[in-house]
This record gives sequence, structure tokens and C-alpha cells, in this order.
Amino acid sequence: MKGLLSVLAGLAASLLLGGAAWAAGSIAIGMQLEPPNLDPTSGAAAPIDDVVYPNIFEGLVRLGPDGRVRPFLAASWEISPDGLTYVFRLREGVRFHDGAPLNAAAVKFSLDRAVAPASTNAQKAALSNIARVEAPDPATVRLTLKTPDANLLRLLSLGDAVIVSPAAAGQAATRPVGTGPFRYKDWRRGYALTLERNPDYWGRAPSLDQVTFKFIPDPVAALAAVKGGDVDAFPDFPAPENLAEFRANPRLRVAVGPTEAETILAINNRTGPLADVRVRRAIAHALDRSAVIQGAMYGYGTPIGSHFPPQDPAYVDLTGRYPHDEAAARRLLAEAGYPNGFDVTLKLPPPNYARRSGEVIAAQLARVGVRARIESLEWAQWLEQVFGRHDFDLTVVAHSEPFDYDIYGRDDYYFGYRSAEVKRLLRALKVTPEGPERTALLQTFQRKIADDAVNGYLFQFPRLGVWDARLQGLWFNGPTQSIDLANARFEGPGGGATTAQRGAGGWLAPLVLLSIVAGLGWVGLRFGVAWLLRRAGVAALTMLAASAVIFVLLQIAPGDPAAYMMGLNASPEALATLRDQLGLSGPPLERWFTWIAGVVRGDFGVSYTYQVPVGGLIAERLAVSLPLSVYASLLSVVVGVPLGLWAASRRGKPTDMVLMGMSQIGVALPSFWAGMLLIIVFSTGLRWFSAGGFPGWEAGLGRGLQALTLPAVALALPQAAILARVARSATLDVLGEDYMRTALAKGLSPRAALWRHALPNALIPILTVLGLQLPYLIAGGVIVENVFYLPGLGRLIFQAVTQRDLIVVQGAVLVLVLATVLINFVVDILYGVIDPRVRGRTA
Repeated sequence: MKGLLSVLAGLAASLLLGGAAWAAGSIAIGMQLEPPNLDPTSGAAAPIDDVVYPNIFEGLVRLGPDGRVRPFLAASWEISPDGLTYVFRLREGVRFHDGAPLNAAAVKFSLDRAVAPASTNAQKAALSNIARVEAPDPATVRLTLKTPDANLLRLLSLGDAVIVSPAAAGQAATRPVGTGPFRYKDWRRGYALTLERNPDYWGRAPSLDQVTFKFIPDPVAALAAVKGGDVDAFPDFPAPENLAEFRANPRLRVAVGPTEAETILAINNRTGPLADVRVRRAIAHALDRSAVIQGAMYGYGTPIGSHFPPQDPAYVDLTGRYPHDEAAARRLLAEAGYPNGFDVTLKLPPPNYARRSGEVIAAQLARVGVRARIESLEWAQWLEQVFGRHDFDLTVVAHSEPFDYDIYGRDDYYFGYRSAEVKRLLRALKVTPEGPERTALLQTFQRKIADDAVNGYLFQFPRLGVWDARLQGLWFNGPTQSIDLANARFEGPGGGATTAQRGAGGWLAPLVLLSIVAGLGWVGLRFGVAWLLRRAGVAALTMLAASAVIFVLLQIAPGDPAAYMMGLNASPEALATLRDQLGLSGPPLERWFTWIAGVVRGDFGVSYTYQVPVGGLIAERLAVSLPLSVYASLLSVVVGVPLGLWAASRRGKPTDMVLMGMSQIGVALPSFWAGMLLIIVFSTGLRWFSAGGFPGWEAGLGRGLQALTLPAVALALPQAAILARVARSATLDVLGEDYMRTALAKGLSPRAALWRHALPNALIPILTVLGLQLPYLIAGGVIVENVFYLPGLGRLIFQAVTQRDLIVVQGAVLVLVLATVLINFVVDILYGVIDPRVRGRTA
């Protein structure tokens, strides 16, 4: 109900306020992956750094375009001769977005937090070499190391070592507070995240007032968004096959550059056949890097033979160490005791490069007898299953952090490699400064992990970017994972994509509530209070029964819901923590009553994936899906019913045959195909409509409806065809009644008979079909929502199912049941308004 009120209030506010103000100097950035949270110190998800580093969060130092360490929040530093003590002098006048000053205490808090027992920081092991952090005065920080570490400054340049506000650290995942040039504004999960300029930034003020990251997972939708101008830049475009088309467009600029990301076939070295180096070498021989690069990246990418970037001066070309040789692969498998091969799982994260590479690799492995079963995971699942619990055999992933070769010295790292020789090399690298000796150590390291075939080394991931030709200052070839927008600006006429400011109108919610109460009062007067109470009781019992079924299916049938969400290999401690966090402890009946009581209060629980209230997520998505479904239903009625009446009035004539033939095609027409065709014609071609996304009702009623027009048309086409056929059939039934034939025989005109008598009596079956269509459209348009990258309820349910977020699934499904019950209630009322005989039978 709160979500519905928010939607209606937003619509009314748009009508009364006449639109919204627009932010000048804004930019829209396309991204394929949405970050699971916004805390770069909490895990290894690359999309987190893309969004927040260094736009929101900053570190003591950073890497420049040449890869050298440069001052950032630390203006200078000193290193003791023994390499064990680092003293940093902080910049003056730096403040966090919450107004708190940056001082040594905040730095100490941030670094201590990164290595705390409960920390999930991806660089926790490396940062643990810091013995203690001291703050001798507010502007000075002293780090004392356990052992010398020549990589410390580079480590502190990563997003994992950013400085967070002590007062706001607890909400860093959802409302981050840093010192960067932009500050957090809004996050419409599943669609877009918005940052705004930090007016108190300590450095050069950014040119952009607002930055919006739009999350577009589908490559086809990404293509439409770029061609239609819905995004100004897509720094990591997911479909390299489209770059040639972009190059031919003078409005766009294409850039191809190197990254620090080594794309590997990661192998779980711990147990089973993959623990045998001969098996891993066989896999290395089975891999055809050229075919993988062509199949997954359309030729973009540099082959690698080890975990090291080709652009580094210390790089050694080891691609010839294991040339593609299927005979050698089969021979090594036989020597290892697997002449007939074996079965493995290949778990793939969402990015296209991983999914495409995985398909090519599975085919290559099958030719030597290694049968790989592909499992496609969402990003949160991959982090939890593969990276967190090491529950995998093979996976494909790009390691994007620079200088991350130290991961081969971590016994607990996800691919589980252990080598005393590699650990010795890494210890030597820690104390060896830049120079020939360090280069020799790095080259020995590369040869060692290549000889051990720790992983299948595929290619250095290219950065494939496309953006508006007027956009300048976007740092593209940065050595760290980020989309740095501090110096981005538009040159020439016009500007970036406009983004609406949030409008007022919250005061309209009571007005909407009053309207609903007035409507219920009218129903009571028209149909009687007893009828209204009886229908309300039936609806309440239906909801109660539905909640019980949903609860049993989602929290009892799978067994332990916490184990289902985290996986069967999760530790008992982690399961207990999740049960307490999400309210999954206690007997089932008690949990059901607690859930229902919470729902009555508007509390649907907390999302396992996003760690935010489910009620807010559902309200955000319902604000898109409900207007979209109503819009599509209205279009289907406006088009379908008149066509059905026209066909009925021309029964057996060519017009009737043509219209019914067209309706047959409409019924068979897939909505997603119609949506793609509409995008090609009206978005990328004529550019009349946006290719997708939803700006929010705060942007104005006109912009909101414009964004929903093409998806509404795509959904309405098959529904209109169904209504046309139903309207024709019902109208013909009425026209065949005795009283209609008598009226026509007495001189009633066919037009009057059709519109004044036949149509009202034919509305009952039409309303019945509408009552069935509307609940389906609210959540059943998930494919259309994906094509137009709309943050709707259907897409939320699909994401929650793939991410095993049972709390979101049960809340969203309950809301769908509520919508169905309410729609049936409205249909019942309309039955009585149209036909008093129906009201009499239900009184």
C-alpha cells in the first residue's frame, strides 16, 4: 500500500508542479554490472571500485597514469632506512561529506577496520603486515610494518585501502561517506545510482554537477542505450562486435586500451583431479587462446601465458610454454590416471566475456575428455560460492587489480595454490626496490606459476570504451580499477544527459489516502456495507492463505532457508549469523506469525543481497511496474476493443477476416521481439523515445510516460489482440440474442445497436480478461523489462531468485497476490456497475 501511495503521490505531484528542474552538466555512465554494495573495503567486486573510487572514496596515495605512486590524501611521506616505518603527512582542510574533518584518527580507524577479525577486505592478508597504526598528532600517521614491504604504497593506492568516515562507516555499503569530488545522492537498485558534486571538495572542483551510473546487463540494451543517446559513455562496453558500427558514427568516439586485468580460467587446486599438476598442464594444452579471444572478444585482447600484464617492463612472454596441443593434453590426462577424462563444474559470473569464454573453453576441454558442466551465476552468487567458499572446479574471471601477483602466496585464496618457492619469491619482492634485481624476481615468479599451470592463462582484458565525442577528461587507461570522473567535462554545444532533480509532493500522500477512503465509502453506499465487509473478509482470508503457502514453499520446503541462500558448504557460524540477521531463527509457526505481523506494519524484512529493507525495494520497483501495466492495459483496451467491435459489425466480410488475421499474428507476437523492433525504429533510428531506463516520476509526468511508452506498446500488442478477439466474440453473442434481433427489426440502426446495447452487455467478458491480464503484466513483463532495462518488479523477482534472496522473493510474491486480490475486487465492483443483475446476485 505504501508503494502504491508513493506512485500515486508522485504522479499527482508531477501534474501539479508541471515538471521538474534539470541539473546542468550531468552525465550518464553505462555499466553492465551493478555493485552488490558501495563499500570498496568489503569485498572484491570490481563494480564497487568502478563507481566509488576515487569519485566518493579516496586513499592516502594513488597511482598516476604512468603507474607511479602519487600523493592523494597524504601530501607527503617518509620511509625509514629499514623499510619498517612509514610516516604520512595529511593534507590540510580536507573534510568528509558529512562535514567531519579528515585527520590521523580517521586514517587509523580505516586501516584498523580493514584488518579487523570481522573484515572481508580483499586485501586483508596483505594489509595485515601492518603491525600498528599510530596518530601522533591530527596531521600525522605512522605505520609500523612487521616485515619490510616494497609494495606497501601500491597497496595503499587500491580501493581496498580508502579512508572512510568513522561516524558513517556502518552505512558505507548503502550510503557511503568519503572525501571525494562527488557524494552519494540516490540509488535506484536494479537501474541507476546517482552522485552529486561535492561543493566542499579539497581539490580542483569537478566540472560535472551530477553523475548517474546506469546498470544495463543486456548487451543488446547497452547497444540501444549508446546509439539512442541514453548514456553518454560506456567505459567497458560489453559487446565488442558492435565497436565497428560505433567507429562509423561521428557522434561517438571509440577507445581501445590495455587494462591491468588478467583473464584466467581459474582452477581449484585443492582436491580431486585438479590438484594434480599433470591435469592442470593438460588443461593448459587443451586451451586455444586465439579461439577464446575470437569467440569471446571478437579479436580484442592480448594472449598471456602467466598472471602478469604485457605492458609491464618485467613481462615475460610465456604463451609458448603450453601451446595448443590436444594430443599432449590427452597424454598427460592418461599419465595422471584419467584416460577417459572426468567431469567438472564451470561456474561463470555474469559478464559477457566470462559467459562467452566459458562456452568456448567447455567445447575445447570436451575434445580432450574433460566434461565441463556450465553453471551461470549472478555476481553475488559468484562472490559467495566461488570467491568466498571455494565451492567450484573451474571459473572464468578477470583479475583487475594491479600488482596482484601476491595472491599466489595466499593459501586461503579461492584457487588454493600452495608453493614454498612462490612464497620465497614474494618475500624477496617485498624487500626489493625497483631495479634489475626486482625485475629478475618478477620474471622468475611468472615462469614458476606458468610451469605449475596454476590457472589457465587466457588474455589480458582490453578496455573497450565508447562515449560522446564531446566528452573530455575521462581517465581511460588508469592502472587501477575505476571510472574516474573528477576531470570529465563536455566541450562544444549542449551537454550530457539531463537528470531530473527530485521534486516535492510528499504532502500529496494523505490526499491520495483520503481519496481511497472516499472511494471505499462510495462503494459502501452503492453496494451496501455488508457487501463491502464480506468482500474485504474474503480478500483477507485469501491473503492469509496465500501467505501461508508462500512461507511453506520458500522457508520450509527448501529446508534451512539460511543454508539454501548461502549454500550447503557454508560454515555453521555464518549460517547462525544470517539466521539472526534475517529473522530466520525459531520454530516455523513463530517465524510465520512474526513475518505476517511485520508485513502488516510495512516491514517485509531485509534483503540478503542488498542488505536494505525489502519494502523499500518493492515500492521502488512497483512505482515502475504498476504504471507500466496500467499503461499497457489502457493501450490494449483503446486498440483492441474498437477493433473487436469493428470486426463484429463486419462479420464474414473481408474487414473481419483481415482484422482477425492481424489479431492472430498479434497473439503469437513475442513482446520482447516487438520491444527490440520498437527500439530499432523509434530509439536508435528516429530517436523519438529513450531506448530504455526510467528517470523516476520526480522527473515529471511527461518524461515518465515517455520512458514507459515503448515497453507499454510492446506489452500491449499481444494483449490488444486477445481483447479484440474476446470483444468480437462477446459482441456477436449479444447481437445474436432475440431482443437484439427484435430491436433491429423495429428499425434500430446497426450503429446504435452496436454501441448502445451490444457493447455494454459484452463488457463482462472483456473485464474478466482485463482482470487476468493486469496482474500478469505487473510481474510477467520481466523479459520486456530486461530489454528496456527497466527497474520493475518482475526483474526484481528474477534477480532475487537467481541470487537466492528468499526474503525478497517471498515479499514480492505476497505483493503480487495482494495486487491480484485488489484487482479482482475492483473488477467485481465494475461488474455490479455495468450489470445490476450481477450486483443482485452478489448482494
